[in-house]
Amino acid sequence: MFLITGATGNVGRHLVAELATAGHKVRALTRDPASARLPAGVEVAATADLPLDGVSAVFVNPAVFYTGFGDLLDRCREHGVRRVVMLSSLAAADPDEGNSIGRHHLVKEQEIEASGLEWSFPRPGAFATNVLSWAGQIRETGVVRGPYAQAEMSPIHERDIAAVCALALTRDDLVGERPLLTGPESLTFADQARIIGEAIGKDVRYEEQTPEEARADMLQNPHMPPAIADTLLDLWAGAVGRTAPVFPDVERITGRPARTFAEWAADNADLFA
Repeated sequence: MFLITGATGNVGRHLVAELATAGHKVRALTRDPASARLPAGVEVAATADLPLDGVSAVFVNPAVFYTGFGDLLDRCREHGVRRVVMLSSLAAADPDEGNSIGRHHLVKEQEIEASGLEWSFPRPGAFATNVLSWAGQIRETGVVRGPYAQAEMSPIHERDIAAVCALALTRDDLVGERPLLTGPESLTFADQARIIGEAIGKDVRYEEQTPEEARADMLQNPHMPPAIADTLLDLWAGAVGRTAPVFPDVERITGRPARTFAEWAADNADLFA
């Protein structure tokens, strides 16, 4: 049985579906099991309970354990869990002192490595789902206001992240790997806004804010720590005019090309229309 933490999140929901469709037994953890709406046959439990009986491998979304793993890894060993697959970050591949996102994920990777459990750490870059924060602006005005219009990313579809994580749980050849996961193309924020507009049949443009204006807006979100806002702004500033890296690991592992941002926009058009 596979235990999935963060099972109703952007990646977790697709991961649960991937495993269930392939016929695997899945125990999905969520803060509110009654509202989970997961596939039939999936066992749903409360995150706080963390039931590990009968589990062979665990998928860890570090957002669920932001303040630390607590006794999770000890309990995994006690219950005979063999493998931990943690959703890491491309920022952990080359962290620097100013990158709190990379440092946070790298510390968690190191803690799992030291546990003696088998591990795999998929490292996705920018999630395509990050632009869902634009949805209200697009619906209301057709204009996205944000910083660094020419910052380039290679956004990845969350279904591709889930597909790689499913294989990391079920295949032995990915043990000890840190796959680098990106979409198949480098796109500016302005490009992404335009592509969403094409998906919904509406002219959508990106209007650049100053970094100070953007930071103030970001901190309106109670879940956005100032250190993360500053890290993101620094990353975006450094990405202006620089083609984002595109890695082949999604295709290498899944056997098919990574989905494009246009495919993601079409899949999610109803959220912007």
